[in-house]
Amino acid sequence: MRAAITSPIRRLTVAICTWNRHQLLRQTLEGMTNLLVPPGLEWEVLVINNNSTDATDQVIESFGDRLPVRRVFEAQPGLSCARNRAVHEATGEYIIWTDDDVLVAPDWMVEYHRAFERWPSAVVFGGPIQPWFPNAPPSWLAAAWPQVANAYACIDYGRDAVPLTPRRVPFGASFAIQTARQRTLLYDIGRGVRPGSRVGGEETDVVRRALEAGDAGWWVPTARVRHYIPAERQTIQYLRRWYSGYGEYLGRFDHSTGFVRLFGVPRWVVRQALFGEMRYCVRRWTSDSPIWMEDLKAASTAWGQMRGYRMGAR
Repeated sequence: MRAAITSPIRRLTVAICTWNRHQLLRQTLEGMTNLLVPPGLEWEVLVINNNSTDATDQVIESFGDRLPVRRVFEAQPGLSCARNRAVHEATGEYIIWTDDDVLVAPDWMVEYHRAFERWPSAVVFGGPIQPWFPNAPPSWLAAAWPQVANAYACIDYGRDAVPLTPRRVPFGASFAIQTARQRTLLYDIGRGVRPGSRVGGEETDVVRRALEAGDAGWWVPTARVRHYIPAERQTIQYLRRWYSGYGEYLGRFDHSTGFVRLFGVPRWVVRQALFGEMRYCVRRWTSDSPIWMEDLKAASTAWGQMRGYRMGAR
């Protein structure tokens, strides 16, 4: 094991927020039983049950003799609410965030721990998220994967450790933050997946706020996880919904001025929605997926932006 022999870091929190996905959660916790732990380090797996009605509690309890797992119930629905509860409950000096549908590499925690020691003044850290397909994905998806990986919470900034920037941020399935700093940067409950909204971005908002305030961050290329991508998400419909939700996020939180608007929506967004849709409808049947995927993304994002701009104008 490559962990340092001694360390000023005494305790870490691994945080997972979950809602009604007990079968996936079981796989995630099972994978964590194989984690390597740096010598002398105390740690906890903090699972926030965000008002689940399935067997989530039973699954958490079943790992009590194999993991330092602690269950906390958060009744207010919404991922940001669950994340904020985890921030309040965390006992570690750093919080390492992941999701309930992730498989962590055995040295995942060791590699983050090494990064905390290497850059003690840094606040945020992030690692690569690779796909975990339970089946062979459709050929069109495999060919266009580099263009849509972000829609599946997959990300990779390369094999070298590089500073994070507001344009180079980690995703929620694998990132870490100093707990004390996190408590000054709570998650916006107006963002994040919640009943009635699939708009995410609550974690990248926190990371960007930290970096824009001058906090240092580092990419940790060796802190690897795999993100589960079920067959029902390997569809055009899923991608349309995701990019539409992303567009809604952009529109709702865009306060720029100077654009000519139609019913509150910048005219260029309307053009992008209409012409992008037209190009997609033609190229879907005449070109390979890496070509028409860009049209699908542009059109779907623009339709979502139109909805977001109208919501933001209310």
